[in-house]
Amino acid sequence: MQTNFSPAHLASDPRLPASEKILRTCVHCGFCTATCPTYLLLGDELDSPRGRIYLIKDMLENGKPATEEVVKHVDRCLSCLSCMTTCPSGVNYMHLVDHARAHIEETYERDFADKALRRLLSAILPHPGRFRLAMLAAMLAKPFAGVLGSLPGIGARLKAMLALAPARLPSRSAMEGPQSFPVTGVRRKRVALLSGCAQPVLDPAINEATIRLLTRHGVEVVLPKGEGCCGALVHHMGREHDALAFARRNIDAWMAEVTGEGLDAILITASGCGTTIKDYGFMFRNEPAYAKTAATVSGLAKDVTEFLETIDLRHARDLAIPTAYHSACSMQHGQQLKDGPKRLLSAAGFKVKEVPEGHICCGSAGVYNILQPQIAGQLRERKIGNIEKTRPVLVATGNIGCMTQLAKGFADKGAKTPVVHTAELLDWATGGPLPDKLAAAGIADVPVREPARLIAAE
Repeated sequence: MQTNFSPAHLASDPRLPASEKILRTCVHCGFCTATCPTYLLLGDELDSPRGRIYLIKDMLENGKPATEEVVKHVDRCLSCLSCMTTCPSGVNYMHLVDHARAHIEETYERDFADKALRRLLSAILPHPGRFRLAMLAAMLAKPFAGVLGSLPGIGARLKAMLALAPARLPSRSAMEGPQSFPVTGVRRKRVALLSGCAQPVLDPAINEATIRLLTRHGVEVVLPKGEGCCGALVHHMGREHDALAFARRNIDAWMAEVTGEGLDAILITASGCGTTIKDYGFMFRNEPAYAKTAATVSGLAKDVTEFLETIDLRHARDLAIPTAYHSACSMQHGQQLKDGPKRLLSAAGFKVKEVPEGHICCGSAGVYNILQPQIAGQLRERKIGNIEKTRPVLVATGNIGCMTQLAKGFADKGAKTPVVHTAELLDWATGGPLPDKLAAAGIADVPVREPARLIAAE
């Protein structure tokens, strides 16, 4: 794509050179339209990656404030990044749309209701304590969802937010907070584990299972002091300053461990967080004080399944359960991790089922299912329908947002199909307890075989 940025304009904003390079990479082929969820649903060229690229190019190239049309179509983008997997030219759409969202935040005045909701989400979701209180409030407000849903401008979003809130909030985990977990047996590796912000409130069993699984296999786990939200939630709302502040805090916390006892990896159990943390190096490319350490952190960051493929898991149960694997967009498109989780589950004995249209987003996409509830709902129904075609006993996935979205979809249909994190299933397969969600669905535990093999004595 030909661009016409002047040298002076490029020098005026350190973000522009990278975006111009991305724009020049696009060859207008349109392959991306075939795999874009919003284009598939809406059929509007401006709701495809190619259409959005044209809008973003015009806005950035001419130094224009964002218009209502640009905001509408960029807001509808899920950042699922399916287009990046499809693109034959290697267009880094993720970095371009992130820049566009930051530009929108800086130059566009949203209406009061939209602005208020976005500020509310930004102030609550990245902070586990606040998020827990908000979830308790949402549970109390659920009976009034109909009334709140009728409020002009914001009602549909409030109703969607309440619908996603759980009926019961899990108790706080003893495995939260700065602490370390020694191995059972001989220590082989040492890793930091991202606790996350929404995940430990909605489903603390995920990190608990991950810690058991790792320490059982000789991997010491540390939850570093000072670590918090990765910044993804605010980053995708264009709040660049807030996102970088969260990222700096994490970089400092993890680098203290790297320069202290050392780390073999920084593990993430929410793939949406993983995509952002792996991008810290790019995010801080123009900030000399953090450029080197951000790149170090990005290099150490791994999805938990990516790391588990490097160690010898000792399976302790004979499992042959039909399991649909839902690959989160941030996993398969953002991090390009496609088959590893399926290989791990298959090796553990699960009968892994391929989901039709597995490359299409479920509609969760961070807070997209709150900000764009109609489109998100259509994508959820489409995804649930495709999963059900595989006739699974359970669904495995690696992202808390997808888990919440899919659980809501199954509940709406009256189905009891449990949606479980891959790490929970692997923990169970290697000697851990039956996940609560499986027990609640009536799935029986399987006896442990040859328990002496679980721990290597060497």
